[in-house]
Amino acid sequence: MKQWYETLYENNAKKYDSERFVQGTVGEVDFIEKELNFDKTKAILDVGCGTGRHSIELAKRGYKVTGIDLSKAQLERARHKAKEANVQIDFIQKDARKLQFKECFDMAILICEGSFALMETDEMNFKILQNVSKALKKDGKFILTTLNALFPLTHDQTIDDPNFKKIDFDITTLRETAILKFRDDSEKENQITCNMRYYCPSEITWYLKSLKFKDIGMFGCKLGAFNREDKLSKDDYEILVIAQK
Repeated sequence: MKQWYETLYENNAKKYDSERFVQGTVGEVDFIEKELNFDKTKAILDVGCGTGRHSIELAKRGYKVTGIDLSKAQLERARHKAKEANVQIDFIQKDARKLQFKECFDMAILICEGSFALMETDEMNFKILQNVSKALKKDGKFILTTLNALFPLTHDQTIDDPNFKKIDFDITTLRETAILKFRDDSEKENQITCNMRYYCPSEITWYLKSLKFKDIGMFGCKLGAFNREDKLSKDDYEILVIAQK
């Protein structure tokens, strides 16, 4: 059975690139570079890379990047954009729950719910973090953004989008069910039911500690303006997580 996120991304690559929540790429990559100390010898894994926006911007700045994604359509768009930008990136169609990299990368990024928090079970989401951990070298760094459970627990409203309607938020599982309407690249109108997992900061901290990460930091997550000085609050829709192996 096809999952909702597979349906969403099977013919939605060009439209995805026009969404407002993906317009912060340059500022986000500025932050990633700082976290890398501008060391262009570092190898980067982009998990759930989508149409390659972070991968391509990093490659344009001289970094070696591998991007993985489940969606064939998203990756085709990523390869086309990389060719236009005249950069070489290894884009691989792969399920993040089934990665087999072992100590290959100096940094892994998983930004804008590239895969984490969208899976059907907590065990699947945790498997992604396990695979990222295995893929990182000793002292490797992980940058993750994920949905902040503090937001729906303290706010009645959901994200400000007329095409996104929250149906239910289950406080026992911290899962939100919503109806998403979208027009795909063939101009077909679609409606799907989404189910996404929000996470408390303490949960993410425990997950990462159990995977032997250290120096785990939780910050507010602002579009295109990641900053370690941005203290996490209940008003942040997402959490910016930074951790070190």
